[in-house]
Amino acid sequence: PESAASPVAGAGGTAAVEAATTGAVLEKPAAEPVASGNTAPLTVREALRDAMAEEMRGDDRVFVMGEEVAEYQGAYKVTQGLLAEFGPKRVIDTPITEQGFAGLGVGAAFGDLRPVVEF
Repeated sequence: PESAASPVAGAGGTAAVEAATTGAVLEKPAAEPVASGNTAPLTVREALRDAMAEEMRGDDRVFVMGEEVAEYQGAYKVTQGLLAEFGPKRVIDTPITEQGFAGLGVGAAFGDLRPVVEF
């Protein structure tokens, strides 16, 4: 029986826990989520870029740094368009020194900035 104390109440309750731990098959699969509002299909690359751009628009402390993220717009084009919108002070190409810019990212975070370090 489902109970409010169950850690997964509303998501199958104890039956889901028992099925997960015993390998039993539940009779009825979970319903597919239904999208609401304005939705559009996105690639993972577009979703990542849009998420970074949204954070950068909302907080001037957010910046992106990594190998070829500015001029080349990322090896997989994840940062496409960010340099044009935010400029070279917030979209920063780094040399091929992962340990170096990882350390820069940690230091920037300690300095109350919001780095996005792309490896």
